[in-house]
Amino acid sequence: MGTNETPPPKPTRPPTPASPSSRPWKEPERELAARAAAAQLPPQQSLVISKRLLWVHGGAYPLENIVRVYTFVLRPRRAEAFVRFLKRGGFTLALYLLLTFASDSSSSSYGSSSSDAAGFVGLARVLALAMLIYFGAQSASVIFAGSHDVLAIETNGRSTAMVTGKREYLNRLVRQVAEAIDKPDAEFQASVGALTITNYGDYFFGDTVNMYGGSGNTGVAK
Repeated sequence: MGTNETPPPKPTRPPTPASPSSRPWKEPERELAARAAAAQLPPQQSLVISKRLLWVHGGAYPLENIVRVYTFVLRPRRAEAFVRFLKRGGFTLALYLLLTFASDSSSSSYGSSSSDAAGFVGLARVLALAMLIYFGAQSASVIFAGSHDVLAIETNGRSTAMVTGKREYLNRLVRQVAEAIDKPDAEFQASVGALTITNYGDYFFGDTVNMYGGSGNTGVAK
């Protein structure tokens, strides 16, 4: 009488790994996924250096494209704004007074044509007064604006990133950014302020240069 014996399990062969050439798209997919994970935007109110990129308020600047990092005081063009208001405001005020005189003259006459002219002159007076108020508010926003300590980062193109903060803090950031340009593994993050300026043409940019003596000097007088 024989005994019932369980046959031993058949040996299983380990799965053969796929050759790199069988799925050639896997490696690019992993590389793109890694880049996408590493390219997450930093906080908006920050200056970050990571993976050879300088992030300023969400904008990326390659470190190898930076040609200059410096601080300066961004000052409003108060004198120019005041002179511009005198020109525009003076012309608008003269136009308003002329329309007022024309309105008084038309009100002393009679007839339907004179009433139509009076309505047109009255509308023109309202527009002239609105323009005068607009020019005054525009000039006042520049005349009474404050100066800003600014850190500027220029690239070899036409891009310039600017942030604001205390002058001593910005001077330290200049050194850190300059040192990071020559360090491939540089990583740091700093909190900075954003500039709330609507028209950069109302401010002075650039360096301040003092010249003593000489002749034929050209430049911008400040």
